[in-house]
Amino acid sequence: MTDNVLEIRELSKDYGDFVLDRVSFALPRGVIMGLIGENGAGKSTTINCILNETQKSDGQVLIFGKDHIADEIEIKDKLGVVFDENHFPDIFTPEEIGKFMCGIYSGWDWQLYHQHLEKFELPKNKKIKDFSKGMKVKLAFAVALSHNAELLILDEATSGLDPIIRDDVLDMLIDFVQNEKHSVLVSSHITSDLEKVADYITFIHKGKLVFSHEKDDLIDNYGIANCKAAVFDAMDKSQIIAYRKEDYQYKVLVRNRHTITKKNPDVIVGPATIEEIMLFYVKGEMK
Repeated sequence: MTDNVLEIRELSKDYGDFVLDRVSFALPRGVIMGLIGENGAGKSTTINCILNETQKSDGQVLIFGKDHIADEIEIKDKLGVVFDENHFPDIFTPEEIGKFMCGIYSGWDWQLYHQHLEKFELPKNKKIKDFSKGMKVKLAFAVALSHNAELLILDEATSGLDPIIRDDVLDMLIDFVQNEKHSVLVSSHITSDLEKVADYITFIHKGKLVFSHEKDDLIDNYGIANCKAAVFDAMDKSQIIAYRKEDYQYKVLVRNRHTITKKNPDVIVGPATIEEIMLFYVKGEMK
């Protein structure tokens, strides 16, 4: 059994006005990976190519060690997917959705499904057209978590949820990966959520992979230095990722704040959040 539940190799999609350009990363079993990037960066394109909802231009996608197209039916039996929009017919009720899904997924668990409906306070006999956006997203989570999926793929799925339910969902994701066969790929612009639950962060910017790193490595080592121009000019440029000039000082994203602090004891260097790292890559000036 491969150690990676998902492998993306040189994945490309050319739309003409936008290109997903040779993106490669791997998602190990038993972990949660956060997929970040600005709007239009290519996150949803990547996910749609993984799911074969969009035909890729080039590259390879392996899920459970198998080709995502050649073995699509077998693979999707073990996938749970949640988008930010409702994909269920509005005329159905959650109970009717369950009967439909029971015929699709070999591992469908009615008891678990009803537990999730109750937890999310979703009336099982109310038509989906009468649900709020948040209720529709919660229904998608109930389905995704009720058929013994080994990989959950979430595309901005928590954006329509209130903070309390969102926190409950994050706790469920953590519980989900306690089984080391399970993994999660979650695209989200709510980077604080990813700081709470993600083991890996994969960053796509303008269709290109910027990095795919362990989250703890980013949090423990990346930093933001505040310094005057003379100190900035004397800094080890190999440690500088990006910078922003603000009035009479520089704010600098550095690869290793401990090294910078050791070499420049007068420089104030604090830890960088995932959101700050992304903003520096997108809006900062690169060395």
